[in-house]
Amino acid sequence: MAQQTASATPAAEPKHAVRATRSAGRKMRSLLLDCASRLFRENGLSGTSISDIAAAADAFPSQVTYYFRAKEALFVEAACREMLYLARAAEQAALKAPTPRDYTRALVETVTATDQVAFFAEALTLTRRRQDLAPLVERTIERLHGEGLRAYAAKIERHGWRSLRDPDATSRRFWALAIGVMVEGHAMGRSPEDLGAEMLRVLGDQAAVPSAADEARLRLVGDLDTRATSDEKAS
Repeated sequence: MAQQTASATPAAEPKHAVRATRSAGRKMRSLLLDCASRLFRENGLSGTSISDIAAAADAFPSQVTYYFRAKEALFVEAACREMLYLARAAEQAALKAPTPRDYTRALVETVTATDQVAFFAEALTLTRRRQDLAPLVERTIERLHGEGLRAYAAKIERHGWRSLRDPDATSRRFWALAIGVMVEGHAMGRSPEDLGAEMLRVLGDQAAVPSAADEARLRLVGDLDTRATSDEKAS
């Protein structure tokens, strides 16, 4: 009898089956986010239902609530993901900019060419009523600032530019202005070109190329430091 009971107990799933299940779950979650992002940006939060999202992803409504609990949580996560995608695209667009102004222009043109910032701004507004969703927005903002700072600091170091403000403040100021300008601009029906022009005007110059005099001064300081080190070793 004991032997029959033992043989009737189902064996644990093999590890490869568990990995396959997790992989399928990640793919479904990502697909739901893709479909939700498109529908939310086209129709807004109130104009998009869980059934709409499920149908677009060829899924069941229960799968939407399984992965995201509620439509509002899915909205905020989709908006945060889109914002991080936009930040990455902006960094890539500005990667080869030869001057500080070209760098800023590339960032601005990428950011104002889509409605992703406006989508994110809607998520910010939503968290005022849903404080349980605020931590995801906070983490997204910190990632925006952190990755923006990393990209900007690497750029000015690579080219020898002189930042006109603290690099961390520059990164934070860029995204704060982007959100403000685009929320105001969309409310007033401004075109992407007008939004870009306004952002460039408000941002102004963020960094400068060292002048020949500055470079000569730096070389002189470097020569003095090298000479002083040589004298110390000689003594």
